[in-house]
Amino acid sequence: MINTPDGMEEISVLVEIQSDSAQQTFAIGFTVGTNAGEGDVFALSGELGAGKTCFTGGLARGLNIGDDYTITSPTFTLVNEYPGRCRLYHFDVYRLNQIGELDDLGFDEYVSGKGVVVIEWAEKIADALPPDAITIHFTYRDENKRTISFHGPQRRVRDLVKDMKRED
Repeated sequence: MINTPDGMEEISVLVEIQSDSAQQTFAIGFTVGTNAGEGDVFALSGELGAGKTCFTGGLARGLNIGDDYTITSPTFTLVNEYPGRCRLYHFDVYRLNQIGELDDLGFDEYVSGKGVVVIEWAEKIADALPPDAITIHFTYRDENKRTISFHGPQRRVRDLVKDMKRED
């Protein structure tokens, strides 16, 4: 069970999707982006090179963020902002030394405000994440294959992945 911001409890769900290429990881991100809306917080985790930034690039395009914006990981700036259908706030907390540094960034305002928030290396700030954040874990299978696991409130996760093509 997950407590939502309105104090309600909701069943959580885990959905796993296989990606066979960087292009497919981008497409999965695109689908999530087309279904994302203001207030969504995506907490990404997985080893270096697992596809977090590739996925975020697809998500950005799904939010109608133009090709004139190159989506890169904000490793040294900690957060990049992009205009689109919803404003995207892209965090990379890999180099964060302590969770208190989030206060200096105004992190609470980002995650409780308007826009969509994506956080790479979110496991480093797990205690600061809102309870209804969608966690997305990238598991490296081989050079091209990944398992992308979505976990969060059942209705929201299902809405985000509903348009993905299923291969039987």
